[in-house]
Amino acid sequence: MGRLYVVPTPVGNLEDMTFRAIRILKEADLILAEDTRTSGILLKHFEIKNAMMSHHKFNEHKTVEGIVNRLKAGETIALISDAGTPGISDPGFLVVRECVKNGIEVQCLPGATAFVPALVSSGLPDERFCFEGFLPQKKGRMTRLNALKEEVRTMIFYESPYRLLKTLTQFMEIFGAERQVSVCREISKIHEESVRGTLQEVVAHFTATEPRGEIVIILAGKED
Repeated sequence: MGRLYVVPTPVGNLEDMTFRAIRILKEADLILAEDTRTSGILLKHFEIKNAMMSHHKFNEHKTVEGIVNRLKAGETIALISDAGTPGISDPGFLVVRECVKNGIEVQCLPGATAFVPALVSSGLPDERFCFEGFLPQKKGRMTRLNALKEEVRTMIFYESPYRLLKTLTQFMEIFGAERQVSVCREISKIHEESVRGTLQEVVAHFTATEPRGEIVIILAGKED
């Protein structure tokens, strides 16, 4: 049997790449990449010359059987996404599940994940939290938000800059304008920024200042 390595890659600053991650990507028989063009830039930076294959949400159901067969044949395969840890709002779960079903060893390296620094730097309680990732864009969106009305833990959401104001406005409607929130964008990049305050204050900020970059929203839970 081979082994599947789940390898986190930087969400911004390339210096966040670990020595072990670089070694695994150099030694693997194959690298599964969400976008080979994006990952190609990363590999070139670290002088990693290795075979890559596309593995993303549009083809993973078709490719997973072949990947598992290669692992059964003894190959070592590394899985990466465009940024962060595969499986966290990125492709990865399906191939990991199939490896577990087939008795193939899976090792996930510790490393970059956008929500952890956003949560820790938010100033909101972080001993208990729930990760929601991306909300449904249409069907089921309000149902999901209403289901979170009584959530007392800090909540974590991913959002695009184009939908940020819509999402924060809906949060005001569901959770109240005075609920505390931290919006962290461009984590570990040059223009990293955290905007903290009530939902009303943060909505006012991003109404006046166009949001850009990758965004993590940290929302306070309901007070006991």
